[in-house]
Amino acid sequence: MLPVVAGLLLAVAAGGRAAAAGGAESPAGSRFVCTSLPLDAAGAGCPVPMQGGALPPEEELRATVLQLRETVLQQKETIGSQRDAIRELTGKLSRCEGAAGPDGKAATAAWRKEQGKGKDTMGDLPRDPARVIDQLSRTMQALKDRLESLEHQLRANVSYAALPTELREMLQRRLGDLERQLLSKVAELEDEKSLLHNETSAHRQKTETALNALLERVSELEKGNSAFKSPDEFKVSLPLRTNYLYGKIKKTLPELYAFTVCLWLRSSASPGIGTPFSYAVPGQANEIVLIEWGNNPIELLINDKVAQLPLFVSDGKWHHICVTWTTRDGMWEAFQDGEKLGTGENLAPWHPIKPGGVLILGQEQDTVGGRFDATQAFVGEMSQFNIWDRVLKAEDIMNIANCSTNMPGNIIPWVDNNVDVFGGATKWPVETCEERLLDL
Repeated sequence: MLPVVAGLLLAVAAGGRAAAAGGAESPAGSRFVCTSLPLDAAGAGCPVPMQGGALPPEEELRATVLQLRETVLQQKETIGSQRDAIRELTGKLSRCEGAAGPDGKAATAAWRKEQGKGKDTMGDLPRDPARVIDQLSRTMQALKDRLESLEHQLRANVSYAALPTELREMLQRRLGDLERQLLSKVAELEDEKSLLHNETSAHRQKTETALNALLERVSELEKGNSAFKSPDEFKVSLPLRTNYLYGKIKKTLPELYAFTVCLWLRSSASPGIGTPFSYAVPGQANEIVLIEWGNNPIELLINDKVAQLPLFVSDGKWHHICVTWTTRDGMWEAFQDGEKLGTGENLAPWHPIKPGGVLILGQEQDTVGGRFDATQAFVGEMSQFNIWDRVLKAEDIMNIANCSTNMPGNIIPWVDNNVDVFGGATKWPVETCEERLLDL
């Protein structure tokens, strides 16, 4: 309404000047006629109607009202078009602002669909971090271009009715928030890639370890079955009394508070059968030793403490012998061919057997794994050397000796791939348990 009122005031002023210029020539009873004019036409004066064409007062007033209505409608149309332009720009700006809020993903997707791309770049990121960073950079650049375009439209269409400076600052803050969110997304993707790489490496290492264990087991089984019908159906032959023929058990012993050792042996050596087995650890070469040396009886040594056993096996026949021991009071037992022939106590009481030593068949060790003495070497054959980490019951030992049960040692079992031979010692298929019984 401001342009209309200004036009009316200018028209009235122009008419007043015309009347003043006419002075006395104006006829009595003449009236001023107010006509709406554009602002740029205000200085041209107000046209005065001719004397002969004067309208009645009612008609002049009606014409003025109609003209005023037409002017008001034109102004309304102008204001309406400006409001539509402002509303369109406000909607576009809202979509840009919404890209940084909770629904930013949907807004960005809708805007890209309008641009003909049709892809939600925030919701469907590629898994390759390099592609992700490149794609997010392009998205940020597109948003910056959109912001500049909106600023140009605001300057062209909104004029003084909007506040471009405040709006620009608000959009820049929103764009900064969006940029921080994009950088955080990139960091999360890189962390996820690093975790995935670490998990893959750990899984690969576990798989390789399991496969290596399986391959080793298959190789052991193939090796064990290559020479004998069963992995335990063999014997070790030590035919000469030397310091270089011996067998070695690959496995070692854990810490023990009790044990049972059983084996089949055959020897006719004299004097004494020598050392069927010995176990040495750092600092103690005689941790466990079974020996018959010279004209002495068979002896059991624990931590270099000695107990004499009432066993007699140097007749050239197969014999099954077992010895048991427990650290509790140093109790020991001696069995030959299933029968208990001796027992005693106070043999290294409360001394635990130390772990990690070397177990040798046929030689007595003066150092761990070496310094053998030929006079103490075992001469003969042995088989079924087994060790348990407990004291076996007398009936279990009897069942093993009479071939009614097969009970491998839970600490050291008698299997081909667990025994190596050196210096001319050999492995041969062993007689069956029943055949050994007939030899008694």
